[in-house]
Amino acid sequence: MNLTRADLAALPSYVPGRTVPGSIKLASNEVPYGPLPGVVEAIVEAAQGVHRYPDLGVVALREKLSARLGVAVDRIAAGCGSVAMTEHIMRATCLPGDEVVYSWRSFEAYPIIAATTGATSVRVPNTATHEHDLPAMAAAVTSRTKLVIVCNPNNPTGTPIRRAELREFLDAVGPEVVVVLDEAYREFVTDADVPDGLAEFGDRPNVVVLRTLSKAWGLAGLRAGYLVAQPEVAEAVRKVITPFSTNIAAQAAALAALDQEEEMARRAALVVAERSRVRDTLLKLGQDIPESQANFVWLPLGDGSTAFAETCEQAGVIVRPFAGDGVRVTIGTPEENDTFLNAAEKAF
Repeated sequence: MNLTRADLAALPSYVPGRTVPGSIKLASNEVPYGPLPGVVEAIVEAAQGVHRYPDLGVVALREKLSARLGVAVDRIAAGCGSVAMTEHIMRATCLPGDEVVYSWRSFEAYPIIAATTGATSVRVPNTATHEHDLPAMAAAVTSRTKLVIVCNPNNPTGTPIRRAELREFLDAVGPEVVVVLDEAYREFVTDADVPDGLAEFGDRPNVVVLRTLSKAWGLAGLRAGYLVAQPEVAEAVRKVITPFSTNIAAQAAALAALDQEEEMARRAALVVAERSRVRDTLLKLGQDIPESQANFVWLPLGDGSTAFAETCEQAGVIVRPFAGDGVRVTIGTPEENDTFLNAAEKAF
């Protein structure tokens, strides 16, 4: 007897970055500096109320984000990380057979979410320089397309999309298709020509901006993310969010973290400085490393990706290989990065 969906047998599982005791983990795009000040205390205080259900509407967090971002609270939906928000926006827009267009390689959760939603993935290959091919993505939009996802900067390649090309793309797609701007790594962007999607395109009726508190804000272990859309879209998303999925501790931690914007920015600047150093060193080692505006770098090693990851592991560093494509390396502390670069130098 086949008691579950037969198509799931062919669906790859999401592969997280591995944790190996005693090794340096540079595999999951985490920030290495610990929780922001006040976060642990907020979690401890919130723990006193875990016998109660959390706030169903995540109202306190949405109100704080509303004030910080300068948008109405009814334009915000919050949930269990931006991955969950991707699932919710897909559920709110797609019926079985509808198409979702995205670049590939991009975030590996996209095809999994599309398949489990019943939508059809339309993958548009990255350019030779590991970027979104926006003209090809626009050309891939059909009458069946309900959602387009643009990851900026892209995960796992780190490559950014700049203002003029994104505006041209949005104009080409038109207002009848929802376009999600996945900006999970926005806080690490230093190029002024890489737009803040909310500030520059958030007034468009079909644009949805995804953000997360897992990366720069240091809450990967608690899962808190949000999206900003026009009120009717945000309302539809809130209808399909799993009830109470933002738990008490996560909301308390998110509120405390958002009070530490200056410290978050200081830590992000440390990551950015190390990002430049790591990339420059890899370039000197003869590697073709694309520009990154995220907290990781991409080594397009093709068939050598798995072997390189194994070499790094032998040196005590865990990186994230994508077999046949490349290796993503999270930026850690200077000491962690030195260990990785020493391993890379021996490998190359």
